[in-house]
Amino acid sequence: MTVRGQFAGLTDEAMRYLVRAQPDHDIFQSAYTPEGTFTYDDRILFFNLRYEVRCAGDHAAATASATGLREAESFLRTMNFGYKNLKVDVVDVSEVWEGVSRRVARPTVEARDELLHRDRHQ
Repeated sequence: MTVRGQFAGLTDEAMRYLVRAQPDHDIFQSAYTPEGTFTYDDRILFFNLRYEVRCAGDHAAATASATGLREAESFLRTMNFGYKNLKVDVVDVSEVWEGVSRRVARPTVEARDELLHRDRHQ
């Protein structure tokens, strides 16, 4: 899940820290981890916090969303980063991987026939 937001009312100390640490928080170095990954743009206007949150049950997405939001707010307060406009996006990755498994496990009839044809003629 990803929590996106904008920096707001940063102190001079927080701004100095963010400027100094920016190369370590580039979006291309981000990952979904249980402890979270914090990235932000080089203008220090917007940020992302990415978390791997595992939940099950009928309300898994709502639980994951609330958990991630709570973690993000805690992190931002601890770091003394002012923020606004938090938005949470949750993706059920298990559904993504199940879809990939189905596509890999069951090739189309055309693809299977093409492979068989190639094998016979080599």
